[in-house]
Amino acid sequence: MDPPLPQDYFGNCGQMVAGVTTAGELLQKSLGWTAWQLHQAVVNHTDKVVLDWLHSWLQSPYVHQLARVFDRCSVVMTSSPRFNMYGSEFGIGRAVALRSGYANKFDGKVTSYPGYEGGGSVDLEVSLSSDSMSALESNEEFMEAVSVSNQLH
Repeated sequence: MDPPLPQDYFGNCGQMVAGVTTAGELLQKSLGWTAWQLHQAVVNHTDKVVLDWLHSWLQSPYVHQLARVFDRCSVVMTSSPRFNMYGSEFGIGRAVALRSGYANKFDGKVTSYPGYEGGGSVDLEVSLSSDSMSALESNEEFMEAVSVSNQLH
């Protein structure tokens, strides 16, 4: 933001940014291309875009309900591995896992946290309906990749 929020600002200041592509492009292009598309979406989300949205919202306020904003083929990623979630300790010991609240649970929702192991690792909380989970579990390539990943740990 230009100007930046004050140092003593305490509140929620988040907005959605979308990268849009087709399934065909995702399959044809590299993971690097996909990451670049998401990077461009974030870089282009300037203070001017935020302020334009804010002025528009002030004219006609509304509250998003995340589960109703996206179609059933979307994947929604929130949070950030940059937030030191495991660093908060309230006198009962370090958390062993992190989970988002009920409002953040719907088919296709992914929440990222810094990994429990540290060292740049990332923990993902993936919310899927039972139908989506069954389809994923029946995908042999996916299950083989999970098996290999588990053997590496």
